[in-house]
Amino acid sequence: MSRTDTNSTTPRGALARLICGQICLHGSMAGMRMAAPLLALRDGYSALSVGVLLALFSLTQVFLAIPAGRYADRHGLLKPMGLGVSSAMLGAGLAVLFPNFPMLCVSALLMGGATGVAIVALQRHVGRAAQDATELKQVFSWLAIGPAVSNFLGPVAAGLLIDHAGVWLGGTAGDTNGFRAAFLFMVFMPLMTWFWVRHTQELPPVVHSEQTRNAKVWHLLREPQMRRLLLVNWLLSSCWDVHTFVVPMLGHERGFSASVIGTVLGSMAVAGASVRVLMPLVAAHLREWAVITGAMVVTAVIFAIYPLMMSPWTMGLCSVLLGLSLGAVQPMILSTLHQITPHALHGQAIGLRMMTINLSSVLMPMLFGTAGLVLGVSVVFWTVGAMVGAGARMAWKLRP
Repeated sequence: MSRTDTNSTTPRGALARLICGQICLHGSMAGMRMAAPLLALRDGYSALSVGVLLALFSLTQVFLAIPAGRYADRHGLLKPMGLGVSSAMLGAGLAVLFPNFPMLCVSALLMGGATGVAIVALQRHVGRAAQDATELKQVFSWLAIGPAVSNFLGPVAAGLLIDHAGVWLGGTAGDTNGFRAAFLFMVFMPLMTWFWVRHTQELPPVVHSEQTRNAKVWHLLREPQMRRLLLVNWLLSSCWDVHTFVVPMLGHERGFSASVIGTVLGSMAVAGASVRVLMPLVAAHLREWAVITGAMVVTAVIFAIYPLMMSPWTMGLCSVLLGLSLGAVQPMILSTLHQITPHALHGQAIGLRMMTINLSSVLMPMLFGTAGLVLGVSVVFWTVGAMVGAGARMAWKLRP
């Protein structure tokens, strides 16, 4: 990153602070996404209800993604981040005060929207600061470590608090006080985000040309490469959604504790973070289209065998392998996106990508819930795996 983007003495320190802020905010939502379905299941709600609840984490992002990108293009980083932090704290705070299904739905809407607005601004800021294609892959690989770490930190912390905080307070494991403690931790995490990012210096505004002044993000859909990229990104993001949805269902059916379920989910995140740590070191040798195609093929194979794994250890192993595969994808997607998008539309292009994947995240959990009731959750894994395998040919066509 350029030295103009922060008052830090080193670009590496500036990027590290942004990553820490992202971890805290995204970790809050990840913990809520694990804890809220478990509370709903404990209270007797069906798989379909859980699917609706999970879909609400993405619903606000569908409508806010492109306006958030436009807002970031106009105002930079700090204003969107401030809005995101405030909304996430409000959402988690409501769940602390009223731990019931209707309020969890409100919390999901607030926390999902908060994270979306903040992440669009953050990705735009980091992408603008990169100098060339290799640096794009490097900085987005580092930035992608954030969600991987937060997807471990949030669910594991929430699971431990759910299992133990109630006991510490004189109750039992998994009681309402345990869930309140988990939600309270989710209030604290976004506050730490502001601590990390508040001193970041804004980049200079984009100077518009005559062509870009009137350009609209929808014009990008006329480009075949953009359409392919969005389709591939949708298929791969569906894999994260199905894993987040099905693993708690499988774990609940098999009698696993909240800590074990959180650890299985978190192991995927740790693996994703590990591969993203290595990617900046070899970024100059990576080709975006090759990494994405390989990840789709490997993911299809893992999804075929995942439902057959009956113990936490074997499920955890599949989760790790899935994390290694999918963890390499996001930096390549974002690098490609920035290379095929005009600078003046970077924020809106990121918003378009986010809108696409979150529209999927709204619809797919409800579809997963319906399919889980009718056909069983294993069929969900196999169906999505087949779709991803078939989509690998589309990723191959992303070659320049």
